[in-house]
Amino acid sequence: MARLPLYYRALLEIADQDISTVSSEQLAELAGVNAAKVRKDLSYLGTYGTRGVGYVVGELVDEIAGELGLTHDWPVAIVGLGNLGHALANYRGFGARGFRVVALVDIDATKVGSRVGDLAIESLDNLDTIVAERGVAIGVIAVPALAAQEVADQLVAAGVGSILNFAPAVVAVPESVSLRKVDLATELQILSFYQQHRVQPSRV
Repeated sequence: MARLPLYYRALLEIADQDISTVSSEQLAELAGVNAAKVRKDLSYLGTYGTRGVGYVVGELVDEIAGELGLTHDWPVAIVGLGNLGHALANYRGFGARGFRVVALVDIDATKVGSRVGDLAIESLDNLDTIVAERGVAIGVIAVPALAAQEVADQLVAAGVGSILNFAPAVVAVPESVSLRKVDLATELQILSFYQQHRVQPSRV
C-alpha cells in the first residue's frame, strides 16, 4: 500500500506526457523501486500488463486511484495557520488528488476571519460544527508540538476519522482513527545519516 502513491504519482507524470503505455521497468525507475516489485505489487490489484506492451497508463491510474480511495472527494480541515499551515492551504495539488480543503482553523483570534486563498480562517472553538456541517473526513495538524495532542483529541471528539500530523510531536488516537505522521526533521536526519556515511572519493 505504501508504494501505491509512488506509482500513482509516476503514472500521472507519464499521463501528462500523453504516453499511453508504460513498462514495469519504466515505472520502477520513476518510483524508485525494482521492476520485479512493481510487477508483484500490481498483481495484487489483478493487473498483469501485456508482455511486450506493458501497462495501459489510463487503466492503471484508475485502478490505483480506486484502491487508494481517490475516486472520493475527501473533505479536509487544516488546523494551525502558521507558516506551514499557510503553505498547505495554498497547495493546489490536493484538489487534483481527490482532497478538498474545506476548512482552515486556528485558535488565534487575531487570525480568525482573515483569508487564505478562497477560505476564511475559522475559530477552533467551532470545530465540532465545522466537521459536522462539512463532513470533514481528514484533519491536518499543523500546530506547535505542545498543542498537537489537544488538537488531535478535539478532531477525534468532533468525529474526524483520519489525521495527518505535521507537528513535531507523537500523538495518540483511538484504534478506530487512522493516523499518519510527517516529520520533516526526522527525514532530514535520515538524509544526514546517509550523507555522513557516503563514501568520500580518495584524495590524490
